[in-house]
Amino acid sequence: MFCHPEERSDEGSSRRLLAGGQIPRFARDDSRALFLSAVSFGHRNREEERAMSQKQSYHMTPEEFRRHGHAVVDWIADYHRRIESFPVLSRVAPGEIRAILPASPPEHGEPFETMLSDVENLLPGITHWQSPNFFAYFPSNASFPSMLGELLSAGLGVQGMLWATSPACTELETHVLDWLGKMLGLPEKFQSASSGGGVIQDTASSSALCALLAARERSTGGKSNEQGCDGRLTAYTSTQAHSSIEKAIRVAGLGVANLRSIEVNADFAMRPEALARNISEDRRAGKTPCFVTATVGTTSSGAIDPLREIGRICREEGIWLHVDAAMMGTAALCPELRWIQEGLEAADSYCFNPHKWMFTNFDCDCFYVSDRAALIRALSVLPEYLRNRATESGAVIDYRDWQIPLGRRFRALKLWFVVRHYGIEGLRHHVRRHVELAQRFARWIEESQRFELAAPASLNLVCFRHTSGDSANERLLEKLNSGGRIYLTHTKLDGRYTLRFCVGQAQTEEQHVEEAWKRIREAAETVS
Repeated sequence: MFCHPEERSDEGSSRRLLAGGQIPRFARDDSRALFLSAVSFGHRNREEERAMSQKQSYHMTPEEFRRHGHAVVDWIADYHRRIESFPVLSRVAPGEIRAILPASPPEHGEPFETMLSDVENLLPGITHWQSPNFFAYFPSNASFPSMLGELLSAGLGVQGMLWATSPACTELETHVLDWLGKMLGLPEKFQSASSGGGVIQDTASSSALCALLAARERSTGGKSNEQGCDGRLTAYTSTQAHSSIEKAIRVAGLGVANLRSIEVNADFAMRPEALARNISEDRRAGKTPCFVTATVGTTSSGAIDPLREIGRICREEGIWLHVDAAMMGTAALCPELRWIQEGLEAADSYCFNPHKWMFTNFDCDCFYVSDRAALIRALSVLPEYLRNRATESGAVIDYRDWQIPLGRRFRALKLWFVVRHYGIEGLRHHVRRHVELAQRFARWIEESQRFELAAPASLNLVCFRHTSGDSANERLLEKLNSGGRIYLTHTKLDGRYTLRFCVGQAQTEEQHVEEAWKRIREAAETVS
């Protein structure tokens, strides 16, 4: 006769049921007592359920996080111990990884142990960038101190868009960037105590875009932000510059038709006289030259543009000079290698990537400007909801004004950990060792009858080719990479297919370079 207690909304509904005369008179007293007891039990159940729901909120508890965190660190440590057991280049076919994943997300949460074990199923689809046998592209290396700094950053969960939203996030970044400026021997104008300063961007691509926007606004007196580009602004870089420069030109609205690709010399470095000629021709045509990018370590060959001569031209012409040292900039940690940045004092902006060669996991690009006011004028937008006393005082840095996005992560922690763990001495040791190994590899190429250098071997990048021509080099690269033991990539220099061998991974040692050379020679016997 009784409804289930949970089907009633409150005690009032029980009273209405009793008043309806559904219970015989002779049973009402006993039934009423039983009924009210059931209603009371139902209320207790719902209260207990609510308490349990609040207690078990689907979150991972701190205790569970501690336990699972240990398991993840163990997994990462074990992965690095066995990393050489995997093919360096992933061998999966397109769609193969998605095919093993469930078609739908889980309705209910799964045990963390299951999730972590499933990571193993993804490993066939991983190209192992941290392998000491990775010689492709430029490295994107990491180190355990950096990983731990990244973990702390995630744990703190800081959004460091303003000084006010986490002062330590901003001030540590400023401090570490000043440290690095001194460690690299950069001009004093890039220190925060001067008119300039440094900021961490995600990549050198973002640095190039920010530099270009600042140059655009300086050249037009701020009009391009207000009215858009008029098609008269021109920019200049070498034929060997990174593709991010062209992308920045597109995004900034200058138009690719206004980007001049300057010829290079026999060493693939920009020719200053060609730059001066292009600028002169553009001025005569009514154009407004506003931006030049010089590269310290081009992607294809590691060429280093002559900064002193390029800087002199930019100063005379009043043009913003941005120097992209994404890969090679780390070499300046070593005083004997600072020749790569001779003439940098003429630059308006400069960047290099610790996530390439300074053991700081991706992403981390250090971007410096000599005049931070020019950058801030180009990028600052201040809505009411971001106004605060610290910003209005002018006494703090708000890095949101130094980048494209508003939000920003606490990247300085991992960089801080790397610098403090290795020290300047430790970082120099590894840079010198990598350069030494690359130069040894270059000598082996020069001494070989079967191979030749395709460009001067600057620092840790060696460009070489088999003497039998493009087809033989393509087959050689395919055979090397399909074998799984090493990974190289290619480029074209002077229109000829060229193999690139870059030594820069954190764990690469002499035996890895020697083994790579052995495999290259063995593979060459089958393709010539």
